[in-house]
Amino acid sequence: MDNARPSAELIARVNAEHFIKTPLKPADLLFVFGTRHGVDKCIDLSYELWRTGYCKWLVVSGGITPGSSLTECEIIKAGLVSRGVPHQSILEEHRAMNTGENVIFSLPILDAAIGLKNIRSVICLGKVCTSRRYPMTLQRHWPQSTKMLVVYNHYNAPIESWHTDAEMAERVIREWNKIEPYREQGFIADWP
Repeated sequence: MDNARPSAELIARVNAEHFIKTPLKPADLLFVFGTRHGVDKCIDLSYELWRTGYCKWLVVSGGITPGSSLTECEIIKAGLVSRGVPHQSILEEHRAMNTGENVIFSLPILDAAIGLKNIRSVICLGKVCTSRRYPMTLQRHWPQSTKMLVVYNHYNAPIESWHTDAEMAERVIREWNKIEPYREQGFIADWP
């Protein structure tokens, strides 16, 4: 994206279509999409959801990213355990390098440990910039589960001012622009 501010029409569309808010209720699973940005915010929010009873089980998915010898899963799980989440409540996926792989590689782990048929509701947790693509990816590969979305913001601007922060705006627009091609290629499915 160039340094031009997004148009008012694009800002309104992103606010209405991309930054989806879902009612939150306790779920069978918290699906934590790995990250190397805003890791502490990811861990804090995941822990808070577990602590307040929004999930019993968590799956943390994410492989090794450039510059690290640990997987995103290892880093996030260690943070969760250090805050008090029992290690046996956290299922691990260590290979994923993108959102599709997060889901594809986690499903067999979930099925073996809990049984997919026993997981009726899922809270997707990830970065604000990617937002609705998390549940859309889950919908593509696991349509049977009810999905909720919780995001964390690791940028300096509040979500409603995303377009005023150059770094955040660039990332949000980049993620926004992935939605239609990914839908056409079958990587994601319409949700809700």
